[in-house]
Amino acid sequence: QVQLVESGGGLVQPGDSLRLSCAASGRTFSRYTMGWFRQAPGKERNFVTAISRSGATTYYADSVKGRFTISRDNAKNTVDLQMNSLKPEDTAVYYCAASERTSLGLSPGRVDYWGQGTQVTVSS
Repeated sequence: QVQLVESGGGLVQPGDSLRLSCAASGRTFSRYTMGWFRQAPGKERNFVTAISRSGATTYYADSVKGRFTISRDNAKNTVDLQMNSLKPEDTAVYYCAASERTSLGLSPGRVDYWGQGTQVTVSS
């Protein structure tokens, strides 16, 4: 079993940057595809990005491509999300996710473990 704890959320202005971190428990972190999802009020939880077990491959939703970067450190059991050029439409609760599947095309139904979420608000 894997426990995920996110940190780094907050209130920022449009155009600012923010870095989210997710710390995972357990010694099998490198066996999981890791990802980030987000959920705005009244909306479904949507895929943002995923990274392969080794960290060699990444995949992004079109809405964040070129602005967000996912990375992982298997020695530290962490996965980070660097978010640049933030927009008001990026406002949401961001969730760290772990999947036993190798595919980076994650959907909520393919996630095995979730973090508790961290709020990101982009507003002037």
